[in-house]
Amino acid sequence: MKVTILCDNNTRIDRYFYGEPGFSALIEEAGQSILLDTGYSEIFIRNAQLLGLELKEIDSLIFSHGHDDHTRGIGELIKYYEVTQMKKKVDLIGHEKAFEPKSIEGREIGLTLRESALEYYFRIKKVNEPFQLTENLIYLGEIPRRNDFENKITFGVTKGPDGELEPDYIIDDTSLVYKTGEGLVIVTGCCHAGICNTIEYAKEVCGDDRIVDVIGGFHLLDVDPSVMEEILAYLSKQKISAMHPCHCTDVKAKISLARVVAVEDLGVGDSFEYI
Repeated sequence: MKVTILCDNNTRIDRYFYGEPGFSALIEEAGQSILLDTGYSEIFIRNAQLLGLELKEIDSLIFSHGHDDHTRGIGELIKYYEVTQMKKKVDLIGHEKAFEPKSIEGREIGLTLRESALEYYFRIKKVNEPFQLTENLIYLGEIPRRNDFENKITFGVTKGPDGELEPDYIIDDTSLVYKTGEGLVIVTGCCHAGICNTIEYAKEVCGDDRIVDVIGGFHLLDVDPSVMEEILAYLSKQKISAMHPCHCTDVKAKISLARVVAVEDLGVGDSFEYI
């Protein structure tokens, strides 16, 4: 599997890509080209072009969740498809709640296009359970929140079962996990479910407790010190070879994580390969 970062908050010195507070990664595995998230704007397309990557060739697009810094770029992807006369339909996979409206203090923060507009270009697949993308690459679906210290807070509101607005616990948050001979590689989008919950569920789904790498946003921003200590206590007991935290992981969190795990930097244009 090859993972290439197309959009992130961070760009590396002397590597002239575009950055923004969003996330997108291209995953190439077993002949499949899978786009995880589209960032907030056209940035991911511009970076893909600089890298010589053709987004017309993707087989599926996956939403890690429905927030606009991970999904708003889909409108730009559609424009790109129109300009390049893209003909084939692409699978669009995400939790059912990723397609629901989301807002905070009256401001829309969810997917900007409705399903009727998306269906012309995409086969929409609402998947809440683990789903096999290739023989070794798995979409985790809704991630159980079993510990008592991670991400219990809500973020804005969304539509409830009765159609009324309710606090949004972002249950649509998901990640991908790749099975290698040496253990698991977890690719996260924003990790609203919690990094520990996500790792634990990936281990459960795959039946392997070895973690080769965790790449992506960990949603560790201004974390309460007591919560961070709980996270570090969990991670210190795991078999984790490396972590590449980015996007919604602040510098204090990265420094803290480095106390117990080998933390490595990540920037737009970086590629990682696993066998």
